[in-house]
Amino acid sequence: MTPTPMTSLQRVLVTLGHQEPDRVPLFLLLTMHGAKELGLSIKDYFARAEHVVEGQLRMARKYRNDCLYPFFYAALEVEAWGGEVIFRDDGPPNAGEPLIRQPAQIRTLQPPTIADTPCLRRSLDTISRLRERSQGETPIIGVVMAPFSLPVMQLGFEAYLILMYEQPELFALLMQLNEAFCVAWANAQLAAGATAICYFNPLASTSMVPREQFLRLDHPMTTRILARINGPVAFHFASGRCLPLVGDVARTGAVALGVSVDEDLAALKRAAAAKLSLIGNLNGIAMCQWSPAQAEAAVKAALAAAGPGGGFILADNHGEIPFQVPEETLLAIAEGVQRWGTYPLQWDRP
Repeated sequence: MTPTPMTSLQRVLVTLGHQEPDRVPLFLLLTMHGAKELGLSIKDYFARAEHVVEGQLRMARKYRNDCLYPFFYAALEVEAWGGEVIFRDDGPPNAGEPLIRQPAQIRTLQPPTIADTPCLRRSLDTISRLRERSQGETPIIGVVMAPFSLPVMQLGFEAYLILMYEQPELFALLMQLNEAFCVAWANAQLAAGATAICYFNPLASTSMVPREQFLRLDHPMTTRILARINGPVAFHFASGRCLPLVGDVARTGAVALGVSVDEDLAALKRAAAAKLSLIGNLNGIAMCQWSPAQAEAAVKAALAAAGPGGGFILADNHGEIPFQVPEETLLAIAEGVQRWGTYPLQWDRP
């Protein structure tokens, strides 16, 4: 008798429990591709919640995706704080000029009120509609920017580093403001129907700062934040290296970790064993040029490195698949998971 296939949510929950479900879950973290599905510009697509809802549902069906990803764009949070967003035709919307032009402005800065902020309300409406349409069968992944990383967009990279090293009082105040917003924004998404929160924190990676800096300036705050978020959290370094930080991340209370293609996936799996599930680590940039055969080979290699024993979700390594990745490649990735990701993984490793 053929067993009943798991729902995406069941598959993911078993995986997060470090057991093997029916197959490895696939998180194609697609944002802008929904505009292609609906024949809209990226700006018009993100202008209405119903567009993003329909785009996400269509992509989930087409690619047999195991999550719904109502993430609009990273600059949404800057927009909420009063900053500028610049749209383009072939890539993610970006933050414009820094909203904090002088460090002294931090003293008068106030976190956005979620209920009074149109872009945040639009995102919550998207989550709520997806919850209703998905009927609890597919995880809905909300997103927040970590307080330690958000200032790159609030001040600009150089100004933020100067603030961090030369004006510790204002740095601490900005962290307090961002922390308050981060917790409120994460919990608002969970209340709207998100299943879990992805906590993007690229600046904390060892690609950006030494581990000692992460432990001193970020780790206590992140641990405090995750304890106040009313649902499971995946810590994501957005392509940054993190192997030396795996144990530190596990101590924050995160349940999963987004990992970089620049590190050995098998080594990451050993380091995370029974502590964190891994999400990754397909190369989103290289993906733009992959043939179907190359996509299948990359899928198989990742599954071989991290799939055995559960605790692994196949995804890209950055948390957002580039707009230039063609449908043919995405379909090849999806087919590769169906072909090679069924448990038990009995095929020879590459």
